[in-house]
Amino acid sequence: MGLLSACGTRHVSRDISADGVPGEVVFPAPERAVLKDGTFPNLDNLRLVAPGVGKEQLYHLLGRPHFREGYAGVREWDYLFHFRRDGSVTTCQYKVIFDQNYLARSFYWQPQTCGELLREPVAMVPAAPAAATTRNFSVSADALFAFGRAGAGDLQAGGRAEVARIAGELRNAKTLRAVRVIGHTDLIGSDQANQALSRQRAETVRQLLIDEGVPARAISAEGRGESEPVVGNCEASMQRSALIACLQPNRRVEIKADVEE
Repeated sequence: MGLLSACGTRHVSRDISADGVPGEVVFPAPERAVLKDGTFPNLDNLRLVAPGVGKEQLYHLLGRPHFREGYAGVREWDYLFHFRRDGSVTTCQYKVIFDQNYLARSFYWQPQTCGELLREPVAMVPAAPAAATTRNFSVSADALFAFGRAGAGDLQAGGRAEVARIAGELRNAKTLRAVRVIGHTDLIGSDQANQALSRQRAETVRQLLIDEGVPARAISAEGRGESEPVVGNCEASMQRSALIACLQPNRRVEIKADVEE
């Protein structure tokens, strides 16, 4: 420890109190540095310097002090540091003042603005993605297809025009995240047949949206058969034509689009 004490500065600053606070901070002239060229410090190590650090710890973090102006009872160490910023080099003086027990207590920069160089870089926080809204469309299956039909050749002019209109709205969205095409049937027929019919209708509408310029990668299709009716008070004892008419709202294709407006 004697060597470390001898390499520091002793009487540059004035009136250093027992708890390591100077009455006046004085920096030695840079040309008096023993290590004439100074050093480029490790910033992570420099950030670890804090009140209570001993001389041995400071030596391992920053190296030996760069000035020598005393040989005993040394209460301050001075450094000549260089920092690279934005393609240029900034030179700063750094002072550590010790208390009567030779523990670091106060720290100073010349110029003072050099302390800003220790600030941790502020991480760029990516902007939160814009919230998506879900736009819901529902087209009567009766408007799209003849009863019990589902193919592209079965599309009716009015239904085709309605899907084209919806496609235009989706193309105009700022960002189109996902489109779900969901087919539904009524309860007439078997569960298996209705599931297949609802799926085929959804696939036909999906293809029509693609033909109208909606990106294929954004669109999925699924069938839910008769599992999600919107009306359920139709009596199975009704005449077939009446039952078909009563269940008409259940026969539909829904288009659910997650978009950023």
